[in-house]
Formats: sequence, structure tokens, C-alpha cells
Amino acid sequence: MSRTFVMGDIHGANKALRQCLERCKFDYKNDHLISLGDVCDGWPDTRACIDELMKVDNLTYVFGNHDMWTLEWMQTGDTDEIWLKQGGEATIKSYSSGIPVEHVQFLDDAVPYYLENNKLFIHAGFDPKTPVDVQGLDIFLWDRELARIALDFFQKNMTTKLTTYDEVYVGHTVVPSSRPISSCGIWLMDTGAGWTGSLTIMNIQTKEIFQSDPVPSLYPGIQPRKKQ
Repeated sequence: MSRTFVMGDIHGANKALRQCLERCKFDYKNDHLISLGDVCDGWPDTRACIDELMKVDNLTYVFGNHDMWTLEWMQTGDTDEIWLKQGGEATIKSYSSGIPVEHVQFLDDAVPYYLENNKLFIHAGFDPKTPVDVQGLDIFLWDRELARIALDFFQKNMTTKLTTYDEVYVGHTVVPSSRPISSCGIWLMDTGAGWTGSLTIMNIQTKEIFQSDPVPSLYPGIQPRKKQ
């Protein structure tokens, strides 16, 4: 029987990606993987990460803000100064032998959000007061307000539902915890793989969590990028 998994931001950490898939015994042919975006930038293996994700037959890849920066560079050669400081240099180095057209297409085909069985999967967030289908990438890729409110309610032990969806899964905002945080119908899935944390994958039916080792331990000698 096939399973559905959701994964937080990968940020070029292919060793962590492979550990997560191995530890949950992911079936590349039958299981469904929903990646919440930002496969790019940070650790040195963006190219290898995309190669690995492309092996998954049932993949839903949600567009992230780092994916947007990377796609713009792939298509135009333009580099954003902030992007370079936030992991873009590592991505460029990972493509030193060239950019496969399939990788450009992979990022270009990413969805702005994914909705299934009243469960919403989105990279950064959205405005719960406005229908999601009339909102745009600016909020989908950059919003932190939804995550901020969810974290605030979590710390106050509040249970007020924040959206009309049964569950909302987001990445982008790193949680102050080693494990994902569930608050008021929001699952915050970014456990800091892009910096000093681990990568997380979760079975959305059972809520069973599988994690990589702390990513810096997988890339000894490479300093995590600084948060800005």
C-alpha cells in the first residue's frame, strides 16, 4: 500500500536527503513524496539532490524562494547578491560541469502549492483570509506571518484553528525545535537542514517522523551558512 510523505527544506544536503529516504524505507515507485521546496542553496549537493528527487515516480515539488533564485540564474545567468550570500555560491559550484536541461525543467515545473483532501502544502505561507487561488508567489515564497502566528499560539498552548484547511504544511521558517511543530492545524516542517539542524520527512497519514543526522556532521569541514 502506497504512503504519502512530506519533507522540509533540503538546501543542497543530498546526504541528508538520502538518509531520510532510507530511514523511512521510501518506495521510489509507489510512495508519494511532497517536497516543500528549497532543494537549492546552502550545502554543496544541489545538483545531486535534484537528481535524487527526479528518481521518485510520484513526486510533488513545491516551489521555494531559493528555487526561484536558482531558476533565474539557470535561465539568464543573472546572480542576485543576496542569493550568493545565502547559499547560491554552493549551488553554482555544484553545476560546474554544466546545467542539465532536465534540472531547469524540474524547477520550472514546480507547483506554487499543492492541495489534496483539504490538506494544503506550501513553501512559506499564505493569507488565510483570502482564497489561496487568488494569491501569488510573493506570499507563497516569502511569507513568515502564518508561521509566526502558529509558533506564537504553540508557545501559548492555544488551539484556535488558523485556516479552513484540515492541515497546512509549510517549510521556509526554521522551527526552534529539533522536530517539526504542529500548531492550530499548521505543520512547520523546516528543522534547519540548511544550517545546523537535520532534514525531516514525515508520513502524513501516521505522522511518523524520520530525520537525518545533523547536517553539519555529514559535511565535515564545511561551515554552515550564516542566517540573515
